[in-house]
Amino acid sequence: TAAPIICIHGASTYMRKMARKSSNLEDYPYEIDEQLTTFDFSVNAVKTMLEKLMSMSRNDQLEKLDPLDQAKLDLMSVYTLNSLFWMYLVTQGLNPREHGIKQELERIRTYMNRVKEITDKKKAARLDKGAASRFLRSALFDPDNKQPKKSASKKLADATSDASNAKRPKQS
Repeated sequence: TAAPIICIHGASTYMRKMARKSSNLEDYPYEIDEQLTTFDFSVNAVKTMLEKLMSMSRNDQLEKLDPLDQAKLDLMSVYTLNSLFWMYLVTQGLNPREHGIKQELERIRTYMNRVKEITDKKKAARLDKGAASRFLRSALFDPDNKQPKKSASKKLADATSDASNAKRPKQS
């Protein structure tokens, strides 16, 4: 896994050094120096993160995680490696869109979307019946009467029954 990183890092460093040594501006467009510097910084950041990740054994990493997080870690690792290979192909002057790596990255994205859907379902709001009943009980409580207030629907039902009783003729 470190070989593509070193290769990409070496390519970006080499291009920056060659660009700075170039005395002829036609050989080297100065505008790309900032882009090469940013690229080199990004590759170094990825290299540092991967070194930390690879310093721990896989079993140590996985035993601390639940199955969903294990899937996330695996997908992140595979996506990172394939992205690095994509970058490697670009630095070698090859078009990665015409390479099998494109389909592999799309396949990985599909699995990442599945994991995201599962995660979103877990985070979805759920009704806590106990909390809802406590909330309603306290909202309907009248401290003067020491009894719950009549709900709007109950008041409506009482008003309807009172009105219907008033319309009925009295029977003797």
